[in-house]
Amino acid sequence: MRPVGRIDDFRSQRQQTTEGGRTIIREPGRVIVQDPNGQSFVRHNDVDRFRYGARDVRVTRDGNDTRTVVVRPDGTQIITVNDRDGRLLRRIRRDERGREVIIIDNRRGPGFGAGLAAGVVAGAIGGYFVSLPPPVLRIPENRYIVEAEDAPPDVIYDTLMAPPVERIERPYSLDEIRYSPSVRQRMPSIDVDSINFETGSWEIPPDQAAKLQVIADGINRAIQRNPQTVFLIEGHTDAVGSDVDNLSLSDRRAESAATLLTQQFNVPAENLTSQGYGEQYLKVPTDGPERRNRRVTIRNITPLLNGGQASLPAPPAGTAPPRR
Repeated sequence: MRPVGRIDDFRSQRQQTTEGGRTIIREPGRVIVQDPNGQSFVRHNDVDRFRYGARDVRVTRDGNDTRTVVVRPDGTQIITVNDRDGRLLRRIRRDERGREVIIIDNRRGPGFGAGLAAGVVAGAIGGYFVSLPPPVLRIPENRYIVEAEDAPPDVIYDTLMAPPVERIERPYSLDEIRYSPSVRQRMPSIDVDSINFETGSWEIPPDQAAKLQVIADGINRAIQRNPQTVFLIEGHTDAVGSDVDNLSLSDRRAESAATLLTQQFNVPAENLTSQGYGEQYLKVPTDGPERRNRRVTIRNITPLLNGGQASLPAPPAGTAPPRR
């Protein structure tokens, strides 16, 4: 059994440098970046989650990029291409007959297809911060942010499959989605604040795992309907503790939830991505301990990735999506 991970273990291992006016903090498995304008984000490599149950893992270099091929027992390959900084560029599922499904293509920079689009703030979080006006809700608030603890399975599934609450004007890159709250707000979400993490730990206790069963069932149904569906697992903390600790802890908790969904409930790892936000988006505005702020949020980001075309069937295996 793996030892329980705790944030205390990493403080002494952090290394801090300044690069281009930004503070860069490196710790095992994570890089935390603090911009001079006060914005912060954490980055990690999702590929480690794909190794579970793999028959073979091959890592090769292609110029500055790293190509990781995870081969599963049935011959399916999950191909992930990262740049030299570890940023995801592309993720593909290739079956044993060589047919491919593109899960994520993150090579679309700000303003894909049209230069720098309006609303993209150059230089903020690597140029991936997008500012949009708040969405106008035409659905009840309790169907826009669904509390998992009280929601029946049909509501969970409907939320995971719900369309955007505002028109999506263009495809967004995964980085734009991760680092732009106003983009993510276009999609309904499910809050899970009923998992009781130990203080300073990201491990999900065995007696808490069952709380993700209904969500896992809904995610699997959605992926069966469209194999290109991608879900973002977000981690959030309360405001107790340092900003750096909370960013790292929330990111590790989100990854733990994604890992559990795969290992216990057979959700395909490649259809999940995770990101921690620390205390940046408090659900309850308080500086003190608050269970509802220590939550995992799940949302379908497929319409954001493909420009609002999530309701369309997936293209035939082996074909590329149409150019936009």
